[in-house]
Parts: sequence; structure tokens; C-alpha cells
Amino acid sequence: MQITVKVKPNAKQQKIEEQSDGSLNVLLKSPPVDGKANEELIKLLAEKFNVPKSNIRVKSGVSSRRKLVEIQLDF
Repeated sequence: MQITVKVKPNAKQQKIEEQSDGSLNVLLKSPPVDGKANEELIKLLAEKFNVPKSNIRVKSGVSSRRKLVEIQLDF
């Protein structure tokens, strides 16, 4: 499954908001330095979709606020 994610780093709280088009807005506490925001994003998405962190990867937009994330769902 691929999903478009818009990330807002340095937020006061962690939050995942689902949009009507199926994309996600994710507020992260971590700063966008040394991949910390991406690590926090992967951790939050793993908890939301109940999959291991290794099943999630940022396919494009590693250094951008708009990312394409691939999630392998185990059935």
C-alpha cells in the first residue's frame, strides 16, 4: 500500500490526521535534522497500521515535507 503523507516537524504534539482524499497529515515533535523526523514518522505509522517498522519505508520525498510512503501490510 502506498500513501501520500504531508509532514509538519517541530510540532507541539504528535498527531496523525486523515484527509478526505486518503492522504495523511502527520505532526511530529522531532526536528527535520539527521533523519529524526523520518524515524519518528515511521514509528508513528507502524503503531497506526499495527505493522513492524521494517515494513514501512519512505519511497520518495526523504528530505521533503510531502512524502510517498510504502507500507507492507501482512495478512
